[in-house]
Amino acid sequence: MTASAQRPLLFLDVDGPLIPFGATPRQRPEGYPVYPAPGPAADGMNPLLSRIDPGLGPRLAALSCELVWATTWMDEANEWVAPRLGLPELPLVDWPDPPDAHERDGLHWKTRALVDRAAGRPFIWVDDEIGDADRTWVAAHHRGPALLYRVDPAYGLTDADFAALGAWLGAHR
Repeated sequence: MTASAQRPLLFLDVDGPLIPFGATPRQRPEGYPVYPAPGPAADGMNPLLSRIDPGLGPRLAALSCELVWATTWMDEANEWVAPRLGLPELPLVDWPDPPDAHERDGLHWKTRALVDRAAGRPFIWVDDEIGDADRTWVAAHHRGPALLYRVDPAYGLTDADFAALGAWLGAHR
């Protein structure tokens, strides 16, 4: 199967899109919602995991794409996050080097690795740290369609975000 005939990839970050953070009291006067864990709590579990809305899992699974973790959580995304979402174990992007905050040219440290992993396949990258330099670089270096979709970390993935992702995937079947 050629790269263009395969389902698009959706590279998914955890912190920001799935675990909202950083909202001001004005943005979230009631604070963040808290969702119960699907199983017993474990020692050493990140307390922010309780912010993951389990309703996001079925919505992500329903998208016509292949989900791939694109997060520094690495294997812990499958251990801790996927079960909260009701998702199976997902493939991971293997980062080539320990991440730096940003490369000198303003490019996010994930950008090159995601384009390499996509290998010409259509892809969406969902993250809260995407910038114009990333969009410009991907447009110049990726031979297939790509949507670099920035999520507001104060809210995480919203209905509007899912509408945008679904529309793009519908246009790139």
